[in-house]
Amino acid sequence: MRHFGHIPATARAGLFHREPCEFGADSPARVLAAALGATLYSPATRPRLADDVMKQVRRGVVSMVLCLEDSIDDGDVAGAEENLVRQFADLGRRDGEPPLLFIRVRTAEQISDLVRRLGPSARLLSGFVLPKFTEERGGPFMEALAEAENSCGRRLFAMPVLESPELLHLETRRETLAGIGRIVDKYRDRVLALRLGVTDFCSAYGLRRSPDMTAYDVQIVAHVIADVVNVLGRSDGTGFTITGPVWEYFRLQERIFKPQLRRSPFMEQRADELRTALIEHDLDGLLREIELDRANGLLGKTCIHPSHVLPVHALSVVSHEEFSDAQDILRPERNGGGVLRSAYTNKMNEVRPHRAWAERTLQRAEVFGVAREDVGFVELLAAGLVK
Repeated sequence: MRHFGHIPATARAGLFHREPCEFGADSPARVLAAALGATLYSPATRPRLADDVMKQVRRGVVSMVLCLEDSIDDGDVAGAEENLVRQFADLGRRDGEPPLLFIRVRTAEQISDLVRRLGPSARLLSGFVLPKFTEERGGPFMEALAEAENSCGRRLFAMPVLESPELLHLETRRETLAGIGRIVDKYRDRVLALRLGVTDFCSAYGLRRSPDMTAYDVQIVAHVIADVVNVLGRSDGTGFTITGPVWEYFRLQERIFKPQLRRSPFMEQRADELRTALIEHDLDGLLREIELDRANGLLGKTCIHPSHVLPVHALSVVSHEEFSDAQDILRPERNGGGVLRSAYTNKMNEVRPHRAWAERTLQRAEVFGVAREDVGFVELLAAGLVK
């Protein structure tokens, strides 16, 4: 699979200076962590789940989470597990490659039990999403994952969700973060990415952000995100990929503030129509949040609606300017440091301070590609909407 692999090769060639690479469930962890992109969540109770999964592949989805936790009623868990086993068996009989598939469990015991019940179709499973992850809860989860991996004979990843009240509350945050750091470092080879449960953070204080506001406008949430990145997202080799929080909105809502999406990138008629559609579906707030995710050290995003996937992927493509700067900074002859003017002659590139940014940019370029010099977000989004 590859990002934008659902559009014709001729269209990709017209969009990309360097096309996204191909990857699969057996690719190196560093590639998969960067390539997760918009991870689409789906309740495990859906009766035509196998059809839904393959439909989303045709729309450009590369990673999905099939949820047994908050998205379903407590009384539906047993039925949802049975449904998952049936749907995985169905997927195993189909042609075509499914996306990276993860199951969000409630308890550690579910991990080994589900892998056993999946049988041969466990080969389609990439791992598990672990809710309300702390040092205390994390140990049993990670041990169960190792046991399940041994029983099915394939690599399984963990994606812990950081959403516990202990992490949110100021008086316990430092200790909780340190504990999470210890457990994920112990099982570093099994942890693909860390996910942020911002909805649970808001719930602890009875808050819910409107579609006019990003997670970063809710200060109590913004402070937690900053602290998580500070401790667990460092670029010195000790950090992990941390994914962006869920965007909850996908229906028309009454506006309070002026639209945040500028008109300047939308000059052509089709692009102007696309801008209008984005605003009407409250996606301009999503676009702003995606940009803020990356500015704050996050990569990828939790998504609960298919309409969110393409904006996340389009904004993850590396611009030609970013690529040019990153390449200049990382040239071997620059190892001694120094400052240089960018090839675009609009900024300073300082080799040592910008090196970590450049390395992350080239990693993103590998999986999402590099846009041609005259191609921007609108062109990428419009191309991705091909039926």
